[in-house]
Amino acid sequence: MNSKDIIMVHSSDLHVDHDYTARLHGGDGTAGLACVLHAARAVGADVVLLAGDTFESHRLPQHVLDRTASVIAAAGLPVVLLPGNHDPAIPEAVFRRGMLAAVDNLMVLGVTHPEAVDLPHLELEIWGRAHLDYGDMVPLETVRPRCTRWQIAAAHGHYDPAVDRSVVPRPSWLINDDEIAATGADYVALGHWNRAVKVSSGPVAAYYSGSPEYAGTVNVVRLTRSGQVLVERMELDIPREVEPVYVP
Repeated sequence: MNSKDIIMVHSSDLHVDHDYTARLHGGDGTAGLACVLHAARAVGADVVLLAGDTFESHRLPQHVLDRTASVIAAAGLPVVLLPGNHDPAIPEAVFRRGMLAAVDNLMVLGVTHPEAVDLPHLELEIWGRAHLDYGDMVPLETVRPRCTRWQIAAAHGHYDPAVDRSVVPRPSWLINDDEIAATGADYVALGHWNRAVKVSSGPVAAYYSGSPEYAGTVNVVRLTRSGQVLVERMELDIPREVEPVYVP
């Protein structure tokens, strides 16, 4: 049994690019990612989970992808990435190409790991249903049985506590309270919303981390030796040349 607390840093919606995000950081579209990984190292994280839309799209210049690969590799800790609606796991996805495909500490759900990443030294499993295309899907449609002491579920979509999927038009990629509860996970890491907020009302803790540029924080999830799940927001020292405009 693991004899220490496990620390996971949860972030999402970094939208690495060479356009809008880059302009926020003086031309460096990877600055937000670098800041998240620096914070994870500072807090002594065992693993980082990026819950979707790490990339703005799959149409990015090679130099941006190479710099992203270097930033992740330099972090020196496991990084688990869930493809979202902006960066689904399509055949031409960025994380299947070039240097990104060769980063040893990057694990991509739906690509390098079909359903789950098992970290046996931490007695931890992280699972999630990756976006495989740009169409609608149910992020928590299926539940993975627990096979480790700790289990984290990751999902990228829009939370609606009691969604009626027969109503149209409606938001896509919906997640509701019953689906969150059915995971039975110790923590559900959500992405898609730019703001950081806890959304679950039942026994399973489900949180959006928010985008680093908008929320200015990451979620630090501590799985304690005594079995507690403690969640706090950690402020990021994130450099900005331009203040982002919030879009709910």
